[in-house]
Amino acid sequence: MFHIGRLSTVDLDEDITPEEDAVRSKPKEIPHNEKLLSLKYESLDYDNIENHLFLEEERRMGHMSFRCLEISRWVICGLIGVLTGLIACFIDIVVEKLAGVKYVVVKKSIDKNTEIGGMCISLILWAALNSAFVMVGAIIVAFFEPIAAGSGIPQIKCYLNGVKVPRVVRLKTLMVKVCGVICSVAGGLAVGKEGPMIHSGAVVAAGVSQGRSTSLKKDFKIFEYFRRDTEKRDFVSAGAAAGVSAAFGAPVGGVLFSLEEGASFWNQLLTWRIFFASMISTFTLNFVLSIYHKKTGELSSPGLINFGSFDLKYNIYEIPLFIVMGAIAYGCVNQMVSRRYVHRPCLQVMEAMLVAAVTATVSFAMIYFSNDCQPLETQKSSEDYSLQGFCADGEYSAMATAFFNTPERSVRSLFHSPAGTYKLETLGCFTLVYFFLACWTYGLTVSAGVFIPSLLIGAAWGRLFGIMLPYIALNPSVFTDPGKYALMGAAAQLGGIVRMTLSLTVILVEATGNVTYGLPIMLVLMTAKIVGDYFIEGLYDVHIKLQSVPFLHWDAPATSHSLTAREVMSSPVTCFNRVEKVGTIVDVLSNTSTNHNGFPVIIQTPGKLCGLILRSQLIVLLKHKVFVERARSRLRQRKLQLKDFRDAYPRFPPIQSIHVSQDERECMMDLTEFMNPTPYTVPQDTSLPRVFKLFRALGLRHLVVVDDDNRVIGLVTRKDLARYHLGKHGLEELHLAHT
Repeated sequence: MFHIGRLSTVDLDEDITPEEDAVRSKPKEIPHNEKLLSLKYESLDYDNIENHLFLEEERRMGHMSFRCLEISRWVICGLIGVLTGLIACFIDIVVEKLAGVKYVVVKKSIDKNTEIGGMCISLILWAALNSAFVMVGAIIVAFFEPIAAGSGIPQIKCYLNGVKVPRVVRLKTLMVKVCGVICSVAGGLAVGKEGPMIHSGAVVAAGVSQGRSTSLKKDFKIFEYFRRDTEKRDFVSAGAAAGVSAAFGAPVGGVLFSLEEGASFWNQLLTWRIFFASMISTFTLNFVLSIYHKKTGELSSPGLINFGSFDLKYNIYEIPLFIVMGAIAYGCVNQMVSRRYVHRPCLQVMEAMLVAAVTATVSFAMIYFSNDCQPLETQKSSEDYSLQGFCADGEYSAMATAFFNTPERSVRSLFHSPAGTYKLETLGCFTLVYFFLACWTYGLTVSAGVFIPSLLIGAAWGRLFGIMLPYIALNPSVFTDPGKYALMGAAAQLGGIVRMTLSLTVILVEATGNVTYGLPIMLVLMTAKIVGDYFIEGLYDVHIKLQSVPFLHWDAPATSHSLTAREVMSSPVTCFNRVEKVGTIVDVLSNTSTNHNGFPVIIQTPGKLCGLILRSQLIVLLKHKVFVERARSRLRQRKLQLKDFRDAYPRFPPIQSIHVSQDERECMMDLTEFMNPTPYTVPQDTSLPRVFKLFRALGLRHLVVVDDDNRVIGLVTRKDLARYHLGKHGLEELHLAHT
């Protein structure tokens, strides 16, 4: 979809000097492995197509019309925040209800069978409940919408980068995502419900901003102006930020997340609108949950996870220890845990059920063999599901506090439980076991996030680190509270896996409510990223690469200044004349071997560039029979408008669904009014970093390469640029080709 085909222009090799001929003797395209980038991904059109129809509409609009459009953008952002907050409320309430029922049933069974013997019954009951929940979640994902698997953050990151990921922002995807994450968390998997909120918010934004549902075939006839990739991208950015805000109660962190991890294009007005959506999202969640908990007006639940209040102090001499913690949490298994080898839906469901059963079995065994018993007085009120196990009366199992709870409650327990609540062996065993369970769980065909498992693992080994310090320190009184080390460990683990710095710092500061921890959290995250990047990319980047997505990073490779546009472009190119035969257009669009999406328009005699037209535009023109002969004979009832293109967006019909008779194939089509007459072009000797910056900053889909006479010689696409970020298969392969 990104590779360009054949050039239908006049001969371009006339009157070439020997110097130019020497340049042309170089290979027009660097040899590379086509399998490195998947052909199923298309590029989004973030650059406005300023054809005659677009310019006429813009000129007809007055100052008041633009003011109304701006107000509409704010209204849409408000709706995005409200709906995202309501979805977060629904997920949180249903998970708490299902998890509560499951834990009560299992707890009664364990308490009963502890006295009479027969713990196998309790184990089977626990494993069966987990497997049942996970089976439902895996079935709806594997059989109904596979794109809903995982957290969805890599897919949204790709979408905002300019890649059209199939089915990623559809209503069906949202429904499967919400139901799937409820089943995954209630099923006891080592997952969280916070990550999928980002994907859910993005889907909400994509749907609300269009004023219709293509899945339900319902058009509300509103927000029609925003039915294009340029506007839709901004709203999806707001939806992702609203999802972060609802998950962590961090509206500023949500804005920064959208900036750092998602949106490729930014401006001041967009910042305000995204912040507005984030604030509305966390307020909606807070208000609805206060009503649900019968504390109307007491806004004490800003996000799905509440870290609690941190009033702990740290000593300046502890900062080097925090940095060391960041250095040892670089997520070295990112590559391993991202690879999956089960692809058949039935086997994927069975694998998820197996992991659920094994998780329950391992958790049960850890609780059964643990002898870490603590007095009930030391237990925090947030841990409702305590187990006595084989402890004496008036005591509970500390291992059960970690395993026999939702991950969010376990994280709060590790943060705020007083010193002495957990033994060293309890934390060590939990960290090791939960780490491998999380690695096995990530990548299953279920809707799940990696944020909370990472925080839980980091909090466990961070608290372990804090407990061990007094035994080796010269001044043990400084290291009296392991809770702050649990926080630093959680930050280090999450930062080492996802490699976020700015946004994650603000998210954790907002979630803890203590700005004094901003500096150590920032240092921990920076250290984790620097050390981690030395070994392997972050989890989301690894996931994107394994999916063979043509993702563009912020900058071109550092060693690419010796390359030019001519060496990276695709050529020869399929071009159309300004007035082209309909049969020719149909044949080109129907050619399944080359799914081209952009076609330069040329003046036939000199072969010079005069515009650029997209496949989607040509399909709409063919559908409405916009032929020169019909216009002359007045068979066409009305003039084609920009609304006709917006009505077909984003699911343009395939060329196979458009019937063109043999007589119509002989007609001519005038592309002048519909093509973009001012496409971006670069000379063939433009350096690769300059091409990359232009392509990336403007969100282009195609960049035309021309010679000194403005004749088309090639086309730079996303795929041409993306392959140079594929490590040894990219730039190093290029140098090998030239040597």
